[in-house]
Amino acid sequence: MARREFTVRDIVEVFEHWQAGRSIRAIAKSLGLSRNTVRKYIKAAQEAGYTPGVRRSPQEWAEFVRQHFPRAADDRLRYGSFARIEPYRERIRKDLAETGAVSVVWQRLRDEAGLDVSLSTFRRYVQVALGGTVSPADVVIWRPEVPPGEEAQVDFGRLGFWRDPVTGKRRMAYAFIMVLTYSRHMFVRVVFSLDSRTWLSCHVLALQFFGGVPRRIVLDNLADGVLKPDIYDPKFNRAYAELAQHYGFLIDPCRSGHSKDKPRVERSVRYVRDNFWRGRQFMSDGEANREAVRWCLEVAGRRIHGTTRQRPLELFEREERAHLLPLPAEPWEMREWTTAKVAPDSHCYAAKAFYSVPWRLIGSELQVCIKENTVQFFKGEEIVKTHPRVPQGRRQTDLADLPEDRIAFFLRTPQWCLKRAGELGPHVQEAVAQVLSVNTLYNLRQAQGILRLEEKYGAKRLDAACERALAYGDPRYRTVKNILANEMDGRPIDVRQQDGSRSVGAFLHGQQYFALPAVEECSG
Repeated sequence: MARREFTVRDIVEVFEHWQAGRSIRAIAKSLGLSRNTVRKYIKAAQEAGYTPGVRRSPQEWAEFVRQHFPRAADDRLRYGSFARIEPYRERIRKDLAETGAVSVVWQRLRDEAGLDVSLSTFRRYVQVALGGTVSPADVVIWRPEVPPGEEAQVDFGRLGFWRDPVTGKRRMAYAFIMVLTYSRHMFVRVVFSLDSRTWLSCHVLALQFFGGVPRRIVLDNLADGVLKPDIYDPKFNRAYAELAQHYGFLIDPCRSGHSKDKPRVERSVRYVRDNFWRGRQFMSDGEANREAVRWCLEVAGRRIHGTTRQRPLELFEREERAHLLPLPAEPWEMREWTTAKVAPDSHCYAAKAFYSVPWRLIGSELQVCIKENTVQFFKGEEIVKTHPRVPQGRRQTDLADLPEDRIAFFLRTPQWCLKRAGELGPHVQEAVAQVLSVNTLYNLRQAQGILRLEEKYGAKRLDAACERALAYGDPRYRTVKNILANEMDGRPIDVRQQDGSRSVGAFLHGQQYFALPAVEECSG
């Protein structure tokens, strides 16, 4: 014989007979109950201070029953999942007193006793059966219906491991999901990295897929979108802010730690993982993404949605597409923002290459905008340098960014030296030409040194010194410098021939230098 289950009304009827002065035997006979059952309920009332002579309303008795016999107060304790949990009532009460954590008690019952209920069901049981209290944080905030074209929600969701059939390596696959809140039409992109570039490119593809732009996009406080998780003053990733400005949508980040602020996309993650990804094999990421687009249109878009009771794709085409903002005429140029410190050589490391900036910025930290073909450096909002992008590991240097005295050697090329020598005089030009005629790059510094003498001695004296050096067949820098230093450039040139064909070296110290020892010797 099955055990009888009592409701609140059944127990209240026992108390009404009891407060009328009837005996336990008479109550049991009238209500068809056993005397022990009647005695159990009456004993609970007596222990609570109730007496038969005091009249109470059915509502007061019903409240008493709900407090002392919660199982009778809620049918869920007698049927369904709650009925599977009910046999563990005392153990749950004891474990909660020891641990204070509902999730820990549920985990132990699942592992040790084989209890097959979800954590959310277990929490509801504790709330109902053990008299748990409801806090304001447990209340789900009501949200008004979003107009068509007003909002989209985005998120990254983990799909699982994918084995590359070519390399055999396992890679973690993720899904970028954008859901239009009104129609529930969605876009899915399979990705294998969660960096800023992936985040931006997926937005571009999603908006192209929908053929328009929602006015607001709701997202998590992830670093690729929002750098500063503050609901009143969020600091956006600069590239993402520029993307939003280009397409004309508003970035609306969730509160930090409140993923329920975007429930439409949160619920879609599991649906995408179970319905699209799980149990399927793809030969490449390209194939996976082609299948993802087909699945969005032919499967997810044509299902009857559990909330709207309509097909998302049909609702989108019928009511939402026309309310989206149009796509901009100019395509979005992909970019990334980062920071770089100016090194002592006046170069910054960005996009795995080196780029020069004005040397006065050495030690400063600059913001770098990396585009497909250019790299721009910013000091605050001011552009301080723009370079064409070079391959990784290369160095791009603008000599104008460096001090002149540090790059003079590279600026004063052989062609520049010959041109400048011609401006200073014919003998200077001939001397420089002879110096550069052999081992040009090796002797370049000598040619530059000869030209620099003009700054100290002037063009006229330098030309005369070069004439004297040429006459003696030695137009090197040291020779020209000594002639000028000893003021030999203004004296007549006296060239003595040896064997009638070969000129001797120049008297760089003057004739008097060689005559002095002889004079002294004669005088001695």
